Amino acid sequence: MASAYPTAQEASILAAAEELMVKTMARYDPSHDAFHVQRVRKTALQLARNVSETLPEEKRPDLLTVELAALLHDVLDKKYVPAEQAADPYAFFLPFFEEAASESGLDLIKDGRARQITRIVENVSWSTEKKLIASGKIDDWYRGCVELHCVQDADRLDAIGAFGILRCAAYSAATNHPLHTPEDDPAHGESAIQHFYDKLLHIKDRLKTEPGKRLAEKRHTLMLEFLRAVEEEYEVQA
Repeated sequence: MASAYPTAQEASILAAAEELMVKTMARYDPSHDAFHVQRVRKTALQLARNVSETLPEEKRPDLLTVELAALLHDVLDKKYVPAEQAADPYAFFLPFFEEAASESGLDLIKDGRARQITRIVENVSWSTEKKLIASGKIDDWYRGCVELHCVQDADRLDAIGAFGILRCAAYSAATNHPLHTPEDDPAHGESAIQHFYDKLLHIKDRLKTEPGKRLAEKRHTLMLEFLRAVEEEYEVQA
């Protein structure tokens, strides 16, 4: 009978990853903070458990890989760290996995999961996927890695719906971009509202897990209602 997840060894590595994440995310703005990561962590695990119910045992996602990738997914976010630092996630996280193996007794480098986790971290973002699609570089791993799909969907679900609206406004404030402008204003393309049309309204159709797609429906509808309210208030006539 398989041990309940997480085991003591797994819990030790998760605690170390959480500590690294919290310390790192404290430097970022509220749109990409530790609370965002914790929501992604919780959602990714839920998606993984739901997906597992529909798959044979040998194809079920590894929960430790999912949870660690979720915890670490924004540590090297290119919006906040230099490109050279984010260029090789495996090299960046290798000291973490080495220390974790020493302290927990669970060697994720040896069993290959460290490589898998950092590959997920490297490929989780929307912009990375757009580039891969544009260059025809979506490969079999990308199409088939259920752990990647769970973390991707969880991250994208936090970009839509109520939290997505909050995070979009928070990032616009942090980068000093307007929340809303008239369409003919030069800053219109950089406004928070335009970001909904450029990206957020497209997320629902790019999710990969069935439970993720179901969760997205309500969140997508909420964004549409929000955008209608914004336009009604903007066009108000006394």
